[in-house]
Amino acid sequence: MAYVITKLCLDCMDIACTQVCPVDCIYQYQGDDSSIPKNQLLIDPDECIDCNACVPECPWGAIFEEEMVPDVFKEDTEINARVVGKLRFVPTRPDNQKMPTPEEIKANKKKWGYEE
Repeated sequence: MAYVITKLCLDCMDIACTQVCPVDCIYQYQGDDSSIPKNQLLIDPDECIDCNACVPECPWGAIFEEEMVPDVFKEDTEINARVVGKLRFVPTRPDNQKMPTPEEIKANKKKWGYEE
């Protein structure tokens, strides 16, 4: 089992999760396949060691254990798997990147139909 980054990351990409991943399995896609978002981080399920280090680092609440992915984001499990073997890189977080506000986080969850 692996962790999954959901659409809550789409267009937000805080990138803090990549800084704590001990195996560098969180990527940004660089290829031409339009079914794989370039503006969202993705976890390679073949490389993920289920350490949970990324989950508390994501201010957007976008990362879930595969079996715990909310129904509204179930397709994101397969989208993450599409990054396996594709052109990708592990991004680094800019020092000046600001944290999202609670209002921004709430609005992002509402945008995707995810209400905890």
